[in-house]
Amino acid sequence: MAKPKDQNTMESRFMTVSEVAASLRVSTMTVYRLINSGLLPAARIGRSFRVRTEDLEHYVTAHLTAAG
Repeated sequence: MAKPKDQNTMESRFMTVSEVAASLRVSTMTVYRLINSGLLPAARIGRSFRVRTEDLEHYVTAHLTAAG
C-alpha cells in the first residue's frame, strides 16, 4: 500500500563525516569543527555524527563568495 503524499516521511539522505569531508575536499577534522561550532547541523547517532544532504547544501550555498 502506497503512503499518502501528505504524510510526513523521512526522505532525507544522511552522510557520514567522511562523506561530507570527501565532498567538500577537506579533512574530517574540519567537518567536526563545523559541526561543533554549530555552523553545520548534524545528528548524533551513537558515537558518530550524520549530516543531512539538505543541511550540507544549505551550508555551501550560504558560504559561497563571488570571485573578483
